[in-house]
Amino acid sequence: MTNSKLTYATMFSPPEELHKGFDAAVVKVKQNMGKEYGMLINNKDVFADEKFDDFSPVNKEWKLATMQKGNATHARSAMEAARKAFPAWSHTPWQERVKLLRRAAALIEERLFELGASMSLEVGKNRMESLGDVQETADLIYYSCHQMEKNEGYIAQMGTDPVAGYESVNYSILRPYGVWLVISPFNFPFALSGGPMGAALVTGNTVVLKPATDTPWITRLLVDCFRDAGLPDGVVNFVTGPGSTVGQALLDSPEVDGVTFTGSYDVGMKMYRAFANGRYVRPIILELGGKNPVIVSRHADLERASVGIVRSVFGLQGQKCSAASRILIEEPVYDELTGRLKELTEKIVIGDPTDRATYLGPVINSSSYRDFQEYSEELEQAGRFLAGGRIKTDGLFGRGYFCEPTLVVDLPFSHRLWKQEMFLPVATIGKVNSLEEAMTIANDVDYGLTAGIFGTDEEVEWFHDNIQAGLAYANRHLGATTGAWPGYQPFGGWKGSGSSGKNAGGHYYLPLYMHEQIRSRVK
Repeated sequence: MTNSKLTYATMFSPPEELHKGFDAAVVKVKQNMGKEYGMLINNKDVFADEKFDDFSPVNKEWKLATMQKGNATHARSAMEAARKAFPAWSHTPWQERVKLLRRAAALIEERLFELGASMSLEVGKNRMESLGDVQETADLIYYSCHQMEKNEGYIAQMGTDPVAGYESVNYSILRPYGVWLVISPFNFPFALSGGPMGAALVTGNTVVLKPATDTPWITRLLVDCFRDAGLPDGVVNFVTGPGSTVGQALLDSPEVDGVTFTGSYDVGMKMYRAFANGRYVRPIILELGGKNPVIVSRHADLERASVGIVRSVFGLQGQKCSAASRILIEEPVYDELTGRLKELTEKIVIGDPTDRATYLGPVINSSSYRDFQEYSEELEQAGRFLAGGRIKTDGLFGRGYFCEPTLVVDLPFSHRLWKQEMFLPVATIGKVNSLEEAMTIANDVDYGLTAGIFGTDEEVEWFHDNIQAGLAYANRHLGATTGAWPGYQPFGGWKGSGSSGKNAGGHYYLPLYMHEQIRSRVK
């Protein structure tokens, strides 16, 4: 474990010891690929009659693990275990819960390199993105523990009633809901599993985790960190299998008291409406993607802008809900900036994401690979490729799901792909006459997750006042719309990008996992 601080902002100049640790871990992980992993229910490994094999998007011949194809019975068992564990866990002093969660975060840090190597092989993230995902998870858990301590367990004395002859005592106490369901995505299988889990657990809820079908292996390795930290039986449960069966059974369970889901807008809104059909209103925290704009002023530092844009468009192959996918450039600097973007994009190294030189790995699966080809065909008919636009099939590329980093120009603003999230290494670039025109286009989408601008201080102030986004970056060469870190840039969205109005890794996130009880006593 390195002593330097790893974040998405510092990952572009890592110390040599990070590379050495990662390289050694890749060798070790590859030697141990292909094992079978159970689900975890009531702190016991549970194996299903049906299995499924988990293969790497880097090379479809690499079998990473054999996982369990859970069913509705497993979902019910997990919910029952979580329900049974809730009374004791919720009454465990919050200081003890903090202690156990910090132990889990410390284990994640101790296993940083092995976990990062495993993630790179299963998700296709380059080494620094993978290590960042692991470290971010530990920091999200630490931050939840910090907030619990800072707010003294969310127990606050209220005012005293002016009742003559009596003593009146009033307290506000935030208490856990009960059983919390976390449904996580493939792109950040650690941070978007472990972050919500940490928040739910430290506040006294028990958890059932359902990972994305594409990333069950790395998520099981995360669950092992919670288990090995000594959390009691039934407090953390982990089930794998299709969303249409085990996932639906979890959502339909009357035992669910709250849900955190990260995924597509369509799936999230369907879930939101279905969840509302319960006996009463229950909390559901949704993060549903983005169509994130970058506005470039005629006064911008174009070197900073070009680097920041390319990093945000193509980090994790564009498979980030925060990825920059719409670039709006004022006309006086349009030609110069598009030339810079083309040059930088064509220098991007594509390949095995565990290799040190690689920036762009494969997309996650055959469906995304096919989507890239279909979108590229549509974009080529309506616009023009400034860079990329093709899949990579020669040599070793043919064994995985590799796509070229793609920039599209001359696409009419009326085209549907200016507004639809593609979740691929693709961005559209448009020329505007003014910042006001750019802002109108930027806000004219259902999403409102992240956004960026490159311009003067006055333009930045104007941008922050007008942009409809939960996280607004300015002049950020580290990533024009990406790179949020707990405690630094809490992450969450407006409009169709989020349901709570509060950002993860920030001051106001933890109370989402609790409801308030006022305790009033007259003596």
